[in-house]
Amino acid sequence: VQLQASGGGLVQAGGSLRLSCAASGRTFSSYAMGWFRQAPGKEREFVARISWRTSSTDYTDSVKGRFTISRDNAKNTVYLQMNSLKPEDTAVYYCAAVRDMGRRYVYTDDYVYWGQGTLVTVYS
Repeated sequence: VQLQASGGGLVQAGGSLRLSCAASGRTFSSYAMGWFRQAPGKEREFVARISWRTSSTDYTDSVKGRFTISRDNAKNTVYLQMNSLKPEDTAVYYCAAVRDMGRRYVYTDDYVYWGQGTLVTVYS
């Protein structure tokens, strides 16, 4: 699976962005997908994930109620809608994939495939 993230940019606090992650490979629909982010000088952290089997989702506490992860298996794409952005959301955002075996995949080490990252910068 190859992943291509896009949609990052510069946005004022309170604004919105939608990130996309396009996956190659005909088995996209059997993969759990996640979004992570890495701010300068910090470790990569979990943001959100969505399963294939049930489309169940998880979010890190800091983005709950503001971010929404979704997927379109027909388009081999996963999205991260980010609303009410804050300066602390500034980071490089990465999408990731792992074959879905029914677990909650919320750790960096859970994922096998990674996209190249897209930069989100939120200014106040």
